[in-house]
Amino acid sequence: MSLKDLPGAPQGRPSASVRSEILPRALDRWNRELRAAAGEDEDERSISVYDVIGYDYWSGEGVTAKRVAGALRHLGAGPVTVNINSPGGDMFEGLAIYNLLREHKGEVTVKVLGLAASAASVIAMAGDTVQIARAGFFMVHNGWVIAAGNRNDFREIADWLEPFDAAMADIYVARTGLETKAVAKLMDAESWIGGSAAIDQGFADELLAADQVGRGEAKASAAVARRLEAALRQSGLPKSEAMRLLSEFKSSAGDPAGSGEGDPTERGQSADLRASVAQANSLTSILV
Repeated sequence: MSLKDLPGAPQGRPSASVRSEILPRALDRWNRELRAAAGEDEDERSISVYDVIGYDYWSGEGVTAKRVAGALRHLGAGPVTVNINSPGGDMFEGLAIYNLLREHKGEVTVKVLGLAASAASVIAMAGDTVQIARAGFFMVHNGWVIAAGNRNDFREIADWLEPFDAAMADIYVARTGLETKAVAKLMDAESWIGGSAAIDQGFADELLAADQVGRGEAKASAAVARRLEAALRQSGLPKSEAMRLLSEFKSSAGDPAGSGEGDPTERGQSADLRASVAQANSLTSILV
């Protein structure tokens, strides 16, 4: 999807009396040791988001909009990869980083290596292509803050938070294509969305390359089966007969020819299949 089609997000901190914090459950589930493999994703055109979003007062670190802006200026126009493993943090910093990536002049690929929670999930939505580990997670929820004041202050804060929740929901809707009500329901429930589910729901486009191996092998096997079926049918067999023979071949694949194992009544059927395959062998070589 084009970055220009993504919605903007409000920036700045209109109320100094309210401070965004990391949701404790997200911090508990975050493994800060997850990193992209050196020499593969940690190349000269990548940005690492491996910490909390915003300045971390405890460690003195954190991923800030200032740091990301500096990295983008250094990289210049062109493709960039953003590797994410973060429990989230400051919503305003996350929105600012999202906007920076959205405006970058070049294709942005986001890779969720472990966790993209809260503000980090918003950052991930800025990618032209979003990849996620099979065992990776998105976490989406409403803004979570620590505030002080009397009952009137808290009522005001609840109203004040609504447009920011709506802004995050708008970003998720633009990426996923889900209805606004469905996204709001996910945010209200503090939803943890795994790799495959994230792809199904539109939060990500595909699994990381390393996790696509099994899927690629399945596609290759299906392609071989289709070619074999076509060859059998060109040899004169009806489709139903070709499908039956292929099914028998798959079910007996674990029994080496002549081993004597398995159901004796199936050996004659396997012989029929071998004869049909031999008949179609020349045709198969043409199709491959």
